[in-house]
Amino acid sequence: MAEPAKAPAAVRHAEEVMGTVFSFDVRGGEPDAVRAALAEAVAGLHRADALFSTYREDSEVSRLARGELDVSRCAPEVAEVLDLAAEAERVSEGWFSTRYRGSLDPTGIVKGWAAERAARVLAAVAGVRGVSVNGGGDVQLLGAPEPRRAWRVGVSDPLRPGGLAAVVSAAGTDELAVATSGTAERGAHIVDPRTGRSAVTDLVAVTVVGPRLTFVDCWATAAFAMGSRAGLAWLESLPDVEALLITAGDEVRCTAGLAARLG
Repeated sequence: MAEPAKAPAAVRHAEEVMGTVFSFDVRGGEPDAVRAALAEAVAGLHRADALFSTYREDSEVSRLARGELDVSRCAPEVAEVLDLAAEAERVSEGWFSTRYRGSLDPTGIVKGWAAERAARVLAAVAGVRGVSVNGGGDVQLLGAPEPRRAWRVGVSDPLRPGGLAAVVSAAGTDELAVATSGTAERGAHIVDPRTGRSAVTDLVAVTVVGPRLTFVDCWATAAFAMGSRAGLAWLESLPDVEALLITAGDEVRCTAGLAARLG
């Protein structure tokens, strides 16, 4: 009788950067090679913070916003992120924007992009079977933690602190990302791009599930600004995307295919 497959070794790490904590869970691979890739991934997060932070006067984004640089003189990551953000703005018909109160601010896409990029650095290590990178509650999952077991992500209930609104499973896919936008953790921080003021909607949280954290993070923000009715209809139109929307009145609205991702 064949012996049952052993669970791959785990390397875990937590890093404070970008004003939040990024948590890493890597399964499989040779430990020294994984730790070297982890150091590279962490360095990439700090580099992204240095390039994109709007709180740093010397960041390239701050200098770009002041007109001291143009994109051609910035690091290649800046052009990459601005191109991705332009795509998110096009798909969302302007509900996602790189402008915040009139100034350039691509930070709405940077955290998801940086977490996804870090996860892919780790997944490229020979023998790695599963990677989870959690950046402040938004998660990129690649592979699986163990044979015949999928990653699972709990979605916090914004109206019941400490409770869960749902549990999302990555069963059946090698790439899954989960991102939430709302008012429970950071208050009314999402801006309506049409008015430049805080978005006033009937929602308290939008959780979006899809293959890439770079974009599901943008879609959650855009759908929140739209409100539950328009946001749900728009999310239903996107390929490979499912979502859970919770209103201030404790009404839960879901895309049609979300049930297949719960478990």
